Amino acid sequence: MEAVEKLLKFKFHLLGAAAAVSLAAAIYYAAPNFVTVVTYFWPLLVSTALFLAAVVFFGRVTPVESAGDAGGELLDYVAGKPEDAIPEGAQKLE
Repeated sequence: MEAVEKLLKFKFHLLGAAAAVSLAAAIYYAAPNFVTVVTYFWPLLVSTALFLAAVVFFGRVTPVESAGDAGGELLDYVAGKPEDAIPEGAQKLE
């Protein structure tokens, strides 16, 4: 009788463990195989790998100094005309 009382003391722990084992078994049998997932997503995986390889390649081939001030010129163009591009007779917006 003492064993039953001790087991009843841990009944929620035992039920939780049984539920966890049942869930793990259901996932193991119902989930697709890893090879199935890879064969389904292989175009995405290949294109991502090629893109990352291109980024690494162009990052090593293109020197940083060759960019010059292209970023600053682009920002000036997007933000508006720079101060020296405003004609002399035009009014400045303040």
